[in-house]
Amino acid sequence: MLSVLSYGRLVARAVLGGLSQTDGRDYSLISASYGFGKDFRKGILKKGMCYGDDACFIARHRTADVLGVADGVGGWRDYGVDPSQFSATLMRTCERLVKEGRFTPSNPVGILTSGYYELLQNKVPLLGSSTACIVVLDRRSHRLHTCNLGDSGFLVVRGGEVVHRSDEQQHYFNTPFQLSIAPPGAEGVVLSDRFGRVTSDLLNSILETAQTLRAPVSLVTDLTVPPPPPLRVLSSPEAADSSSFDVQLGDIILTASDGLFDNMPDYMILQELKKLKTTNYDSVLQTAQSIAKQAHDLAYDPNYMSPFAQFACDNGLNVRGGKPDDITVLLSIVAEYTD
Repeated sequence: MLSVLSYGRLVARAVLGGLSQTDGRDYSLISASYGFGKDFRKGILKKGMCYGDDACFIARHRTADVLGVADGVGGWRDYGVDPSQFSATLMRTCERLVKEGRFTPSNPVGILTSGYYELLQNKVPLLGSSTACIVVLDRRSHRLHTCNLGDSGFLVVRGGEVVHRSDEQQHYFNTPFQLSIAPPGAEGVVLSDRFGRVTSDLLNSILETAQTLRAPVSLVTDLTVPPPPPLRVLSSPEAADSSSFDVQLGDIILTASDGLFDNMPDYMILQELKKLKTTNYDSVLQTAQSIAKQAHDLAYDPNYMSPFAQFACDNGLNVRGGKPDDITVLLSIVAEYTD
C-alpha cells in the first residue's frame, strides 16, 4: 500500500459544487493514489507507484496536471515474463516526459506514443504488454484531455453523477487492447489477464529473445541462441480512445486500473465518493483508500456478483465472485490554482 502527495504549492479554494467557472482562473488537480497488489495478502509490496503489475504516476508542468495508470497484462507471467516491468517502465517514461515539458496538454496520445517508442528504442527492450490511460488537465483552458487503451479507465463525477467516462476496449472477453513488445513470431497475438494464446513455438521464441536481450524475465531454462531478428510490435498507441471536454471546480476525476472497475459498479463508487466533503489532500487520500480497500475486499468475496462475473456470464461463462487483481486508484479534485 502506498500513497502519494501531489499538490505541491496548490491552494484549493473551491468548495465542492459551490463555485462556478470563471475564465480568468487557472485550474489544477489535488490528487492522491492508493492501491493493492494482488500479492498484498502475501506481504509482497513494491517500491514506487506500483501495485503488483499495475503502475501509475502523477506529474505536473507549468501548464498542466497529468495522471497515468497502466496494467501489465498478467498472461505473460505464464511464459517467464514479469508483466510489471513493462507497465512500470512505461509510466516512469511518460512521467519524465511530462516533467521535462516534452508534451502538448491537448494531446495525451502523444505522451503515450512518445513513452512507448522510447521503450522500443531501448538497448535492452522489454518484453511484455500493458493497458494504459492518460488524463491531462489544461490549467488555462479548463479542459480535460484523455486517452485510454484497454480496460483501465476514468470517471468524471459532478453533483453525484457520472458525466464523462472512458470506453473499455476489448479484443474479446478478458483480453484488452494493449501496447506490446513481443518476440519474433508473436505478431498479431494478444494475451489475456489469465490465459495466453501462445503456442509452444512462441513460448520458445519468448524465452530465446529474453535471454539474448537480457530482458528482465525469469527464464525456466538456460538457452544459448543466436541473436533474434528485430522485435515486432502488436499494438499502436494511436488505437487509444481519445476525448476532450470542459471540467468545473469541484469535479471529481477517478482514474483506475480494471481491478477497481471489475469489482465495483458505478453505484458503489459513487457512494464512496460522497465521503469526499472537502478539497484538501487528506480527504482525497482517505477517500481513495476507502475505495481501494472496498474493491480489494470484494475481489476476494466468493459469493459476490461482481461486474467481472456479470460480464463473464454475459459471455457464456458460469462465474461468480470478485476478481482477485491488482487495484490502482488515482483520485483527483478540480480546484483553483494559486501560485
